[in-house]
Amino acid sequence: MTARILVVDDIPANVKLLEARLLAEYFEVLTAADGMTALAICDQTPVDLILLDIMMPGIDGFEVCERLKTNPRTAHIPVVMVTALDQPADRVRGLKAGADDFLTKPVNDLQLMTRVKSLIRFKALSDELRLRAETARDMGLETLLSPHQGKLEEPGLVLLVESRANTQERMSRALSGVAEITAIADPHAALFEAADKPYELVIVSSSLEDYDPLRLCSQLRSLERTRFIPMLVVAEQGEEQLVIRALELGVNDYLLRPLDPNELLARSVTQIRRKRYSDKLRASLSESVEFAVTDALTGLNNRRYLDTHLATLVDRSNRRGRPLSVLITDIDHFKSINDTHGHEGGDDVLRDFARRVRGAVRGADLACRYGGEEFVVVMPDTTSDIAAQVAERLREAVAAAPFKISATGVAAPVTTSVGIATLEAGGEGAEALLRRADKALYQAKNDGRNRVVGQAA
Repeated sequence: MTARILVVDDIPANVKLLEARLLAEYFEVLTAADGMTALAICDQTPVDLILLDIMMPGIDGFEVCERLKTNPRTAHIPVVMVTALDQPADRVRGLKAGADDFLTKPVNDLQLMTRVKSLIRFKALSDELRLRAETARDMGLETLLSPHQGKLEEPGLVLLVESRANTQERMSRALSGVAEITAIADPHAALFEAADKPYELVIVSSSLEDYDPLRLCSQLRSLERTRFIPMLVVAEQGEEQLVIRALELGVNDYLLRPLDPNELLARSVTQIRRKRYSDKLRASLSESVEFAVTDALTGLNNRRYLDTHLATLVDRSNRRGRPLSVLITDIDHFKSINDTHGHEGGDDVLRDFARRVRGAVRGADLACRYGGEEFVVVMPDTTSDIAAQVAERLREAVAAAPFKISATGVAAPVTTSVGIATLEAGGEGAEALLRRADKALYQAKNDGRNRVVGQAA
C-alpha cells in the first residue's frame, strides 16, 4: 500500500517524528507548518490523507478541516486530527468540522498506522466511485461529488449489538435525536437482522457475552448484503489490540468507554452521512450512467466509457508515478462460433464470456466490451507480473468449461488470447498503451492462440 500523506504541524519535532514513522512504511510525505500552506498544497497536489494539528498560528486545525470539507475538490480527503487536546468537547468539535478521526498525542505507533491504512483503503474505494462520477458529469451528477451534506435530513437506521440492557438504554437515548435504534443482545440474531434491513450503521460492543465481537465484525464484512454497512466498535480502556484488529478487519470507527454521548452522536452521524454519500453515488451511477456507458448484451462497460475513463486513470497514474496495466482479450475463432451456432449462439457465448471476465478480474479493475468479441480490462496500481497472473486466471476460466448454446443445448468449447501492456515509467497516453496491448494480443494469436503475451514498449 502506498499513498501521499500531508503532515500539518507548526512544531518541527512533531513533523519529523510523524514523517519518520510514515516513511518507514513507504508512504510519500508532504509537510506544512500552518493551515494556509496546507490548504494551498491540497488545492494544487493530490493528497490521500491529512494528519492535522489543531493549535497552529493563523487559522487553527478546526477551520482548516472545515474549509477542506466544504470544498468539493478536497472534501473527499480523509482528515485525522493529531493533537495534544484531549477533552471530549475538542474531539466532538473536530468530528463536527468533518474530521474522519481524532488521535491524541503522544500517538501510539500501531494505532496510528492501522488507522492511516484503514482510511487510505476507504479513500481508494471512494476515489474510484468519484472518478466514475466525474466521467459522467454531463449526466448531471455534479451534486454527488461532495460527501458532507450538513445535518441528516432524516433519522438513520442503526443496529446496536450490546448484551447489557442498561448500556443499550443509555446509548439509544444518546442517539434518539438522529437515529432509529434497534438494540439486540444476541450476536447471531444481530447478523440476520443486519442482513434483513437497510441499516446505515452497526455499533458492536466488545463486551458481548460468550462471543467474540471481532467474529461478528468479520461476518458482517464478508456477507454481500452487509458488506458496505459502516461499523463502529465500542471497546473498554486497555483493549487497544482489539481496536487495532477491528480496524484491520474493516471496522470504520471506534469509541472507548466511558462513553461521551456527544462523541457517540458525532461519530455515528459521520458514518451515516458517509454511507448515504456512497449509496447515492452507487445508485446514481448504476441508474443514470448504465444506459450510456454499458454494453446492453454483456452488462460490462462499453467502449464509450472506456475511451473517457481510461484517459483519466492513465493521467492519474502518470501524475502519481503508480503502475497501471491493461489487457485486451479476444475470443478465439469467434466467426466460426457464429457460423456454426448462429448469431444467437454467438450472443450466448459473449454473455458467458463477460461473466467469466467479471469472475476472473478483481473488484477494483475496470472490465469493458471493446467491440465485437474483444474485451479490455484496466487494472490500476497493477504491475506487469500481477497483470499476467490475472490474465492467466481469465484464460483458464474460459478454457475450463464449454459454453452452453441455449437454443440447442450444445456445449461449445471456447478459448481466448490475451495481450498485456503496462504503463511505462516515463509516462504515455491511453491510446499508446492500448496499441501496445493490442500488439501483444496479435502476437498471442500468431503464436497459436489460447495464450497470454505481454508487450514491451
